[in-house]
Amino acid sequence: MTATASAPATSIASKTTLSIIIAVSVCHLINDTMQSLLSAIYPILKESYGLDYVQIGLLTLTFQCTASLLQPAIGMYTDKRPLPFSLPVGMASSLIGLLILGFAQSYWLLLVGSAFVGLGSAIFHPESSRVARLASGGRHGLAQSLFQVGGNVGSAIGPLLAAFIVLPRGQASVAWFAVGSLVGIFILTRVGMWYAAHRKANAGKAPVSTALLFDKRTTAIALTVLTVLTLTKNAYMAGLSSYYTFFLIDKFQVGVQDAQLLLFVYLGASAVGVFLGGPIGDRFGAKFVIWFSILGVLPFTLALPYADLTWTVILTVLIGLIFSSAFSAIVVFAQELLPGRVGMIAGIFFGFAFGAGGIAAAALGALADVAGIQYVFWLCSFMPLAGLLTVFLPEMQHKVR
Repeated sequence: MTATASAPATSIASKTTLSIIIAVSVCHLINDTMQSLLSAIYPILKESYGLDYVQIGLLTLTFQCTASLLQPAIGMYTDKRPLPFSLPVGMASSLIGLLILGFAQSYWLLLVGSAFVGLGSAIFHPESSRVARLASGGRHGLAQSLFQVGGNVGSAIGPLLAAFIVLPRGQASVAWFAVGSLVGIFILTRVGMWYAAHRKANAGKAPVSTALLFDKRTTAIALTVLTVLTLTKNAYMAGLSSYYTFFLIDKFQVGVQDAQLLLFVYLGASAVGVFLGGPIGDRFGAKFVIWFSILGVLPFTLALPYADLTWTVILTVLIGLIFSSAFSAIVVFAQELLPGRVGMIAGIFFGFAFGAGGIAAAALGALADVAGIQYVFWLCSFMPLAGLLTVFLPEMQHKVR
């Protein structure tokens, strides 16, 4: 009788856990779709406002730096004082940002809209990453990849929506996507209720140990390496995401709508790579995935500046698929290095590192104005060489007990 009764309970718990991970993944999709609309409408904004590449880069910089400066601080705060219902608040901030971007009539308002979207990202990522880990049942790589793949799918959908809705109907149609954020607010309110109930149910348990798995020197070196790997990866991918359409238009005279579709193909491949990286990391270890992802992409990035249009599409698909698989592994590795600091790690790697990608995008835009967009793509092709630093990461089976 006991065994019979416990089986349904276990099944229900399993379903509830999966439903929470899927819920935060769907909201990650909504959040990052809204974010990706900003970069997806860059060609429209460039033409409408007469922007140069530096101003385009500053839009990315404003968004990324808002998230970058606030996200680690929010993560550290919520490690000590979790805020389950901050999740719908973050989504509401992104909603406001979209409305401003849709109806802005000046460049400075575009910057304000970008800042609100960045604020939403800063609030959303640390707590939602924590929720995914709480609901993982120990399969941290799978949970992190499912959570992250929602964001990558959202990033891929943005250019597609821009190509078929925003381009034909103009800037104001960006505001229509605020409806999606209303759905996200509803879902995240429900997730917040689950999160609050989870905290209440576990209130009597001993807190998670924050003791380091390795000595301080090893931990500091490992975190530095992971940060550098994330910075270089994000710098390359932010540059590719922000300027890929311009690269295609400049080198191959591709139409704007076709360029948006090809950007969607690249971002879609990135989403698949993120999903695969987590389960592979659970099976073979996060360090293996990091080695394979960052160094494995190098031959393709080096070949990209010399490829024709067909091979450019093929190579960018391979680059997106392989390069993006590292992120879940990097986050899980960092969370294992610093137990009990999930929010801070999420803040650093979703916030600071992505913010550095925005700074890189602005710098690359300035360089493109001077040397040309094709030169920028050639220079970026060497960034994956940073993957050699993976040799300095410790082996998790050697951790101190």
